[in-house]
Amino acid sequence: MRLTQAFVAAIAATALLAGTGCAVVRDQQSVGTYIDDSVLTTRVKAKFAENPTVSALALSVETFRGVVQLSGVAKSGEERALAESLARSTSGVLGVRNDIRVAG
Repeated sequence: MRLTQAFVAAIAATALLAGTGCAVVRDQQSVGTYIDDSVLTTRVKAKFAENPTVSALALSVETFRGVVQLSGVAKSGEERALAESLARSTSGVLGVRNDIRVAG
């Protein structure tokens, strides 16, 4: 297994394990939607990990009802834009809110 694949697998496992510990609040989100959102978050993080320009460790990804919210600090405007593009191109993502700040 290549290092990148191992890294992607580790991120996916961490996201799934972290997500299972959170309770779903009644009237906020169904269990099915919550699981779908966890899958979307994992897919976006995996795309970040596979891309040499985007830092999967410096950028955060959260998903609520299919809308992905990006945050953290990017090294450049290019990294910020690429992160948004990768998130938007992820199957199942309904929208992206890009709150990533550029360092400097």
